Amino acid sequence: MAHTTSLTARMIQAARLDASLYEAVEADRGATSQAMLVVVLSSVAMGVGSFTEVGLPGLIGGTVVALAGWFLWAFITYWIGTRLLPEPQTEADLGQLLRTTGFSSSPGLLRVFGAVPGAWGVVVFLTGVWMLIAMVIAVRQALDYRGTGRALGVCLIGWTIQTVFLLFMYAITGSGPSAP
Repeated sequence: MAHTTSLTARMIQAARLDASLYEAVEADRGATSQAMLVVVLSSVAMGVGSFTEVGLPGLIGGTVVALAGWFLWAFITYWIGTRLLPEPQTEADLGQLLRTTGFSSSPGLLRVFGAVPGAWGVVVFLTGVWMLIAMVIAVRQALDYRGTGRALGVCLIGWTIQTVFLLFMYAITGSGPSAP
C-alpha cells in the first residue's frame, strides 16, 4: 500500500494493523503532531461516547489524562523496550515510540459509538482490545523486534503501570475511568 501523509489515511492504515504504517510513522519525525492529534481525537471520542456518564468535566479531564497517559505509556515502553528487554538490533528513541503508539490509538475513534444506548461496555471493551493489538504491532515495529512475544510483554508491563497511573489521575480529576 502506498504511504501518504494524510492523517485520515494513516489512521485507517493503523486501525487495519498495517505494520508498514507503523514503520513509516516511526521514521517520520513530522508525524509526532499527527500522533498527538490521534490521541486527542480518540480521547474526545471516548468522552463523547461516555458523555451521559461523565459529562463535560469528564470529557475535558479525560482528554488531558489520556494525553498524559499516552506520553507515560510511550516513555515506559521506550524504557522497558530499550533498557530491560532489548533485542540486539533494537534502536529507538522516545519520539519513535510516541509516534507509533499515538497511531495505535486510531481504533479509539470508534468509542464515539459508546453513546448508543446499551453499547458503552461492548464498545469500550472491543476498541480497547483492538488498540492493545495495535499497540503491540506499533511497539514491535518501533523497537525493531523480530517477534511479537517480546513486544506483547513490553506492552503488558507498560499497560499495567499506565493503568495504575490513569486510575490515580481519574480519581484526582473525577473524570471517570476509561480503558487506555
